[in-house]
Amino acid sequence: MDRISLVGLVLGVAAILAGQVLEGGHLASLFQPTAALIVVGGTLGAVMLQSPLPVFLEGMRMTRWVFSPPPDRGEELIGLVTQWGVIARRDGLLALEPHIDRQDDPFLRRGLQFLVDGIEPQRLRELLGVEIDVAEARMRQCARVWEAAGGYSPTIGILGAVLGLIHVMENLSDPALLGAGIAVAFVATIYGVGFANLVFLPFARKIQAHVARVSAEREMIVEALAGIGNGENPRIIEARMRGYLH
Repeated sequence: MDRISLVGLVLGVAAILAGQVLEGGHLASLFQPTAALIVVGGTLGAVMLQSPLPVFLEGMRMTRWVFSPPPDRGEELIGLVTQWGVIARRDGLLALEPHIDRQDDPFLRRGLQFLVDGIEPQRLRELLGVEIDVAEARMRQCARVWEAAGGYSPTIGILGAVLGLIHVMENLSDPALLGAGIAVAFVATIYGVGFANLVFLPFARKIQAHVARVSAEREMIVEALAGIGNGENPRIIEARMRGYLH
């Protein structure tokens, strides 16, 4: 659990609600189902319109990274790959073959298979580097689903405000309906700006940060495997890997 994400979200919402109370307002006035429907539904529709279905669905699934990010395996990988370096230097690259099927990570398994197959270190870097670039581009595209939502949301909020004002103008002869229309107008704007800056854009930035970390771990693996292929000292490989962590 990424506690700072949860604390940040709760703190941001609580600060706004507390400010409303301290100014003498009522919390109930901020809860407008009509405004929420306009902003959330309109934003969702706009994002779905611009995104291919697989990208949209993957972007929704990656939301879990905000509160439950992929595990940080840096230290684990350093110990594992250093051990492989010792084995390869002592018994040769073919001695690593039994370790291939023990890996749960497909990327790690492919890299080790390339190494056992005797692929040149530079060629190994090229093959796995392309895979890293493609995977990172795909994940960043999925993260931009939330970034797009952050761009559309304030505009949809303004649209909700205009709709509320139209409702007010249509009912000028009935003062009882004016308050509700004005409330929807202003609260829709709050929802649009609030969702964008408290939810959508922070979600996008947090997911992108985790994407960068995952890519850095994979680059670290590639450099380590290339070092093993070149017959480097396992301690040098370990030091290089630690440079990625820092």
